[in-house]
Amino acid sequence: MTHSEQVRRPAGKRERLATAAARVLHEQGVEQTTLADIARAADVPVGNVYYYFKTKNDLVGAAIDAHAQSLQSMIGALDALPTPQERLKALLDGWIGQRELTARYGCPTGTLASELDKRADGLDRAIAQVIGALIDWAEQQFRAMGRDDAHELAVALVAAYQGISLLTNTLRDPELMATEGRRLARWIDSLA
Repeated sequence: MTHSEQVRRPAGKRERLATAAARVLHEQGVEQTTLADIARAADVPVGNVYYYFKTKNDLVGAAIDAHAQSLQSMIGALDALPTPQERLKALLDGWIGQRELTARYGCPTGTLASELDKRADGLDRAIAQVIGALIDWAEQQFRAMGRDDAHELAVALVAAYQGISLLTNTLRDPELMATEGRRLARWIDSLA
């Protein structure tokens, strides 16, 4: 998933805080991030954070919502393309376009999902829904290509992306993502 929707600066303080939370949590991790870090990134006085979010978990939940909104915006743009193959390959292009960011911090949604899985507060299920929405969208694309195995293909696509995101980040090598993206594009073409 991309940071492009998260880079724009929303007008309201609550929205700025949620957007900043998504970015800072991605860059620093959940446990290392303080409310003050997020307030500073959102250009909001730290005392105002509590007006909008009572706890850090509330702010993490808002960051998850920001990821979901970013995904929906991205899907809306992809759905404007004429064929499912073009939509899937444009998704890959978006991932490849974020390879430098991924090399530094990993996948924004996948990294957060991995961190939240270690906690017992239920936020892991909320981020899982975001990843599930991406799988569902990819499944629709494969189904539109006439594939009976659309669900399995969608899971394979997202799994490949998450795996290459982990390797790209671990090895700090953005070209790994570009190479895998090209391979996945050929794979999509072979399925038509």
